[in-house]
Amino acid sequence: MIKKHRKNKKNGDFIEIFGIHAVKAALNNKDRNHKELIISEKLKHYFQDFIKNVDKKSVIPNIEFNKIYGSEKNHQGVILITTNIKQKNLEDILFNRKKNQIDLVIMLDQITDPQNIGSIIRSCSLFNCHSVIVSKKNSPDVTSSIIKAASGALETINYIKVTNLHREIEKFKKHNYWVVGFDNNTNDSLTHNQLPKKCLLIFGAENKGMRQLTKKACDQILKIPIKKNIKFKIDSLNVSNACAIAMYEHFKLYN
Repeated sequence: MIKKHRKNKKNGDFIEIFGIHAVKAALNNKDRNHKELIISEKLKHYFQDFIKNVDKKSVIPNIEFNKIYGSEKNHQGVILITTNIKQKNLEDILFNRKKNQIDLVIMLDQITDPQNIGSIIRSCSLFNCHSVIVSKKNSPDVTSSIIKAASGALETINYIKVTNLHREIEKFKKHNYWVVGFDNNTNDSLTHNQLPKKCLLIFGAENKGMRQLTKKACDQILKIPIKKNIKFKIDSLNVSNACAIAMYEHFKLYN
């Protein structure tokens, strides 16, 4: 039976997930333990099949829901309080995939925007890329905003924080990955180069790009060709769009 809402205090072991697609995906993930599902009245029937997976359920009138949780465009009328996913470590992933002839991994150097990170994770789920690697020092932990932007993809994609990107790049090289960094200032284009079967693709923050140490560790530096709009000073792709294009180029070759 669905009970009326009673606001809970935050618990460090739990995270709030909001957004219809993100919540639905999380409810289907058996690795999570769900604490409470909070839905607006208008979505009660939409989530009826998932209610049995959660011990505590709350249905709130639509107006009251928005008063408590803010704009509907953010939460979409549903919030799930659930445990965080325990992420795998990189060594286990490299060991388990060492026999794979085709593999794709993304590394992000100093990208901090949750929307970009979430969008990249979403693209990974569509282009057969299993992991996103970031620096512990310069990247956010998994947040509600990242989960929502990923639109359910974080349930299947590894988000791995490491201490030293350069050291991890060397590990990939030892496991026969070709390391490709992307930089608008190079002359070598993705159009004229075929990505190898096993790739680590690296993207830096917009405007700043990759750090020098990261760039030097790459086997190859490429750019995605674009036609700049000089009049309105539009001269680069959003990093999540650039990442999706590069992943697609690999996907269309080997999948």
